Amino acid sequence: MMILNNSMTLVSFFMVFSGLWSFVSYRKHLLNTLLSLEFIMLGIFFFMNNCVSEIGSEVYFVLFFLTLAACEGALGLSMLVSIVRSHGNDYFNSFSTLGC
Repeated sequence: MMILNNSMTLVSFFMVFSGLWSFVSYRKHLLNTLLSLEFIMLGIFFFMNNCVSEIGSEVYFVLFFLTLAACEGALGLSMLVSIVRSHGNDYFNSFSTLGC
């Protein structure tokens, strides 16, 4: 059982670091950055789930974190829709700091 928890911890760290790498390297579109942020949040959720299940304490904190991640995703998608409606695309190069 300890080997399974260690492997799941490594998988969650790999998810977080690959999400960070995609956030840094593929930041041409707003949708790509939002997807990489959600992937980071999913990796953190897996890590927290492993830690809480190993300790055996309250699971409600993990559900609260999952709720916050879903709210963050909904807020990001609403920003994406409003930006696409106002600018016509989601390229970061086409945004002007004075126009927003």
